[in-house]
Amino acid sequence: METFDIAVIGGGPAGMAAAGKAAEEGLRVLLIERDEALGGILNQCAHKGFGITYFGEELTGQEYAARCIEAIKQTNVEILTDTMVLGIDENRIITLSGSKTRYDRIQAKAIIIATGCRERPIGALPIVGSRPAGVLSAGAAQKMLNVGGYDIGNNFVILGSGDIGMIVARELALRNKNVIGVICHTKQCSGLPRNRINCLERFNIPLLTETNIKEVHGQARISGVTIFSTVDGTEEFMECDTLIVAVGLIPERELLDKFDIQNTPEWLFICGNADYVHDLVDDVTIESEKMGKIAAAFVKGEKSSIDNITAAEQEPEQENTLDTDEDAAEICICVACPKSCRARFVDGKWLGLACGRKEPARAI
Repeated sequence: METFDIAVIGGGPAGMAAAGKAAEEGLRVLLIERDEALGGILNQCAHKGFGITYFGEELTGQEYAARCIEAIKQTNVEILTDTMVLGIDENRIITLSGSKTRYDRIQAKAIIIATGCRERPIGALPIVGSRPAGVLSAGAAQKMLNVGGYDIGNNFVILGSGDIGMIVARELALRNKNVIGVICHTKQCSGLPRNRINCLERFNIPLLTETNIKEVHGQARISGVTIFSTVDGTEEFMECDTLIVAVGLIPERELLDKFDIQNTPEWLFICGNADYVHDLVDDVTIESEKMGKIAAAFVKGEKSSIDNITAAEQEPEQENTLDTDEDAAEICICVACPKSCRARFVDGKWLGLACGRKEPARAI
């Protein structure tokens, strides 16, 4: 059985960042990815908005992934793709499966979990009706559109006003598809202001707040949905041939089921979206690089601490909405990057732009 200093499970941006930094410490590092290629979810993200913080320029998700892949290939990290991790035991033994893998089992002195997130499915929601064709998660829709090149429908309803739901709405609009509306059960859009402006307002896509879906209609394929107001309960039938569900992400940590997640062994580390859902992939990379260094210090017997990654180091979250009409008149939301800074014009100057721009960028 082969033994590695560190095994990193997950070949997305978190796994690549952690593995790369650990390898810089002169350790033998193995990076395991279940897909056929590294990159994770970024491989299906053809839209821009990535890399502002980490690379200093705006990239598509695919471009961001390509840079990370090129960087990891310049290290001595051993990479296993098309390889599934079946389990981890208390002796730090990892069981593997895959037609191309060179190992059935490996042992590591430290293990980093960088498995990312999975989408919450429509089956987790209290929505009645059949489950016909044409009901897709946002991630599945993106993969079919941007990787497979499929035509997935013509008339769309999107459930969920987070960033992923709004970005998919824009991708569909750019393909001349009819996006009937984005449904949001809260009073305000839950995604970044930048995406609300660039993805919905710019393309005149309706945002239906305080609204939810009660029932899905259709047999062979979806024919429509019944929506209802969460305020007064009024209902309306909305005809569509495709429903995109974007109702949140869940950290994928099933490999840790046998461990106490609040008190994991000292040799087990978690980073990226497997730890918690991040707004920006740049933050995932930065924090995962730190985790790679921490894991390397553990293996080498050096003093280090998880406290190096604290909430105090993270940039404060930007508020998503303007509270009053008065604020709206005084504040402009910059759409240059996902930070969505709220700039205020005072004494002939714009204040509040974190990147140092002299004036905010506006949606065209």
